Amino acid sequence: MRHLVSPFVLAALCCGCPFSAAATPPNVVLILSDDQAWTDFGFMGHDTIKTPRIDRLAAESAVFPNGYVPTSLCRASLASIVTGLYPHQHRITCNDPPDGVDRAKMLPLMQAAPALPRVLAPAGYRSLQTGKWWEGRYENGGFTDGMTTSGRHGEQGLAIGRRTMQPIADFLDKHASGDERKPFFLWYAPMLPHEPHNPPPRLLAKYQSPGRHERLAKYYAMCEWFDETVGQLLDELDRRKLTDNTLVIFCADNGWIQDTTSDKRGGLFAPKSKRSPYDGGLRTPVLIRWPGHTKPGRYDDLVSTIDIAPTVLAATGVKPTTDIPGLNLLDAAAGKGPLARDAVFGEVYEHTAIDIDAPSKNLLYRWVREKNWKLIQPVDESPQNPAELYDLAADPHETKNLANQQPDKVVALRKRLDAWWPLD
Repeated sequence: MRHLVSPFVLAALCCGCPFSAAATPPNVVLILSDDQAWTDFGFMGHDTIKTPRIDRLAAESAVFPNGYVPTSLCRASLASIVTGLYPHQHRITCNDPPDGVDRAKMLPLMQAAPALPRVLAPAGYRSLQTGKWWEGRYENGGFTDGMTTSGRHGEQGLAIGRRTMQPIADFLDKHASGDERKPFFLWYAPMLPHEPHNPPPRLLAKYQSPGRHERLAKYYAMCEWFDETVGQLLDELDRRKLTDNTLVIFCADNGWIQDTTSDKRGGLFAPKSKRSPYDGGLRTPVLIRWPGHTKPGRYDDLVSTIDIAPTVLAATGVKPTTDIPGLNLLDAAAGKGPLARDAVFGEVYEHTAIDIDAPSKNLLYRWVREKNWKLIQPVDESPQNPAELYDLAADPHETKNLANQQPDKVVALRKRLDAWWPLD
């Protein structure tokens, strides 16, 4: 009599991962906020914005409040989340191609990248793309299912959260129940709280008050609207009894500080937020919930969203198909001790590319945070554009540049930047 072996068991034996991790492979849900400051959640201490569903998720999760995206521009940041590579490695650095260059010429970069859906597929995972997606059709990232089939940054997919959650329910009904049940990877990246800031009137009314700028009230309401949709997604998991075997990871793609001074119609973010090398653009809390595997609590480790891919692969028992620089966060998230890391790194680029094939030609800044010290190093340093050094423990909003008072620290951190990514 011939004995058939499950492909998940074979994967476990080949990968050297624990049998229990592969025998019932976990589902994976990535929840990505779009343009939200690291401070703008109830669990992060905001005294006005209400985020009860994300707060509940945080209470059930390992919370890393010192999380960072490597870059503060959404396309490059999302590409790093889905691949586990820095922008200069996957080479997706800017939102748009140079003037006169066809956008289609940017798409082969993701088609060739080790995107999580593509890497997970041989292990039997079905995957769903919803929301923000800059890389053309969803299949370009290896997704088996998706909403986006054309456009610049999501098109059809941008209906998720704002107008409907039905594609997620339909996907779960198809692939997460019945005899055809498969493990799944779900990408939830709604254009929330991203502009346009047009929240439901019932939410806006909660935040309108004398002395509060209308733009700020709208942004606050957008954050709560996003929170409601996160609750709807988590409820879908609960209803189908999927929660216990689902790894949920939450972060933002980049930060946002609402500008209330400009008379522009859009792009109303303050200088030290989105697209900047400051924490207002780069910092994000990272939440990891996997019942029975993670320990709820706060962990002060420095983490990066490049850590998401190796964490997902470790949980699913799937080997990376290429070298990826991030760390598996599961042990730290289980309370087994701090990460072997004292620094995180990143890079900030032009919005519109100068050269889609040469990341360094689009580069504006490199940055490093080592413990509580952060160096921002301009590519074209000058008296008008100097290096900046901050002590984030004493100055979390980066208001006092200490580079002149601490020249030795600047030199030491520059050496770390050059060791991480030496520029030609």
